[in-house]
Amino acid sequence: MSEEVKIKQDSLEEHIKLLVKQYGCKRAALLPILRGIMDKYHHISESAMQLIADHLQIHAIEVQDTASFYSFLGTKAKGKYIIRLCQTVACKMSKANGVARQLENELGIKFGETTPDNMFTLEWTNCLGMCDQGPALLVNDKMYTRVTADQVGNIIAKYRNQFVVDGE
Repeated sequence: MSEEVKIKQDSLEEHIKLLVKQYGCKRAALLPILRGIMDKYHHISESAMQLIADHLQIHAIEVQDTASFYSFLGTKAKGKYIIRLCQTVACKMSKANGVARQLENELGIKFGETTPDNMFTLEWTNCLGMCDQGPALLVNDKMYTRVTADQVGNIIAKYRNQFVVDGE
């Protein structure tokens, strides 16, 4: 194991220990721990799943099943900002398709893809619970409602600018 891989593994294990300390070591802590891993690493790796299983004293397959079941979790690397656009009938009737096209044009990727700089991932979601205010869009944990195609550029710019400020 290379030194860099070992450092990353140690960092991952320390983060999992902190999450276990925060949420407990019972099976009920699994979802918040997985969410904590997603927030920091933008995906849940095989080694993270095994470490979580060890700390919670459950089978690794239980962790993998949970990580792959929920759409807000994932085992595939995602961008720092995950943009989820509601695809319910109500949102589609509110011109979500125009918003989707503009998102793809603005980011240069299709839904289900991540930008080459790992900054943005585009995903469809089934319902954000804002049907009366569609089209609805979620960027990480920030909700946007009544989104128009004209607003997409400003929304994306906000996160690009935030990345520059955070990265300094």
